[in-house]
Amino acid sequence: MVTYEIALLAEADTGDIDVDALRPLAVRALAEESVEAGSELSVVFVDDGEIRRLNREYRDTDAATDVLSFGQIEGEAFARPEDAPRHLGDVVISVDTARRQAAEYGVPLQDEVAHLLVHGILHLLGYDHEETEDERMMREREEAILGEAHHH
Repeated sequence: MVTYEIALLAEADTGDIDVDALRPLAVRALAEESVEAGSELSVVFVDDGEIRRLNREYRDTDAATDVLSFGQIEGEAFARPEDAPRHLGDVVISVDTARRQAAEYGVPLQDEVAHLLVHGILHLLGYDHEETEDERMMREREEAILGEAHHH
């Protein structure tokens, strides 16, 4: 199994989320996408206030959202020694919005957070869903990665 460095950081109350269970899912997402071994990824759990601040600051959108991805890849190739691990970036998830959406969609909170994590990782790796075709491809990748995870 390919290994990655996954840092899980809780800056909000994640009491009802099994954060550790998300680590193998993150690893799986990176492995499925053939990301080089040893790459690093941070997953940060925040509240709506914090994700709203980040959204406003970096995306000019003054609203809370479910997940934001901050990539480290652009222009970084020159800045790291050859044997240094590649830091992919940060996936920031709002536990408040995740809770609301889980209730709204009638899914377990854990499943909603798992989906947001994979969605955020795919964004970091360059997927987007601006175009219908891209959205379809991204959803297919999400389902491929989450597929087995959903059969506990």
